[in-house]
Amino acid sequence: MKKLIVANWKANPDSVRRAVSLAFAIESSAKYSKNKIVIAPPFPFLAAVKKVLRRVKLGAQNVSENYHGPYTGEVTAEELKDLGVSYVIVGHSERRSLGETDLIINKKIKAAIKKNLKVILCVGEPWSVRKKGIRAAEKFVREQLQKDLKGIENWKLKIENLIVAYEPVWAIGTGRADKPQDAIQMIRFIKKFLNPKSYILNPKVLYGGSVTAKNAAKFLNQKEIDGALVGGASLKPKKFQKIIQASGNAIA
Repeated sequence: MKKLIVANWKANPDSVRRAVSLAFAIESSAKYSKNKIVIAPPFPFLAAVKKVLRRVKLGAQNVSENYHGPYTGEVTAEELKDLGVSYVIVGHSERRSLGETDLIINKKIKAAIKKNLKVILCVGEPWSVRKKGIRAAEKFVREQLQKDLKGIENWKLKIENLIVAYEPVWAIGTGRADKPQDAIQMIRFIKKFLNPKSYILNPKVLYGGSVTAKNAAKFLNQKEIDGALVGGASLKPKKFQKIIQASGNAIA
């Protein structure tokens, strides 16, 4: 089964030249894999990165909840679509930590879906919740999903337009990934929630949170996990290539 591997570069690298070089390296390595690969660079590099991509798809790290108009500093779904963006990350924990609410995230999803962008919705619990147990984590994530997807109907007509990334907040950028068996339990819970609520018969859920070349196979070889949202490791071409190939779908 094909996996979806998403490279979230965050605020990296520090120049267009380095961004293009990194994108070219990932594009070159992607031809050895059957997996779907997405690169999400910073906004200023989207156009330049798009020029070197053939097999790899272009993603954005954020999107405005507004449409075109007097919104200084915002980047709209229309603008992203015009640049050739196919995927957009919404609700990343680093955005939530800056004050992005579930209401804003809900509006962003609606704006992106309206322009046929594929949404990667990030959900996940902080350590203060997880230490109380898996049931507390499930309750936290369920409430995120309920608020983030409120009022969004007819998902059965947009089956490819919603992907969820389960990213336990306490594992992001810490080097402390979740245990595969615990991640699987949470991902099963998310899929069970999405199925009857959204009419999606086979919802896609990724794992994100300190995914590395060393641990990627432990997650990607699980049938319940449909891919990975990768942060820091996606900035290192050789290590990211190992992640791309980690599911066992690579062409020898």
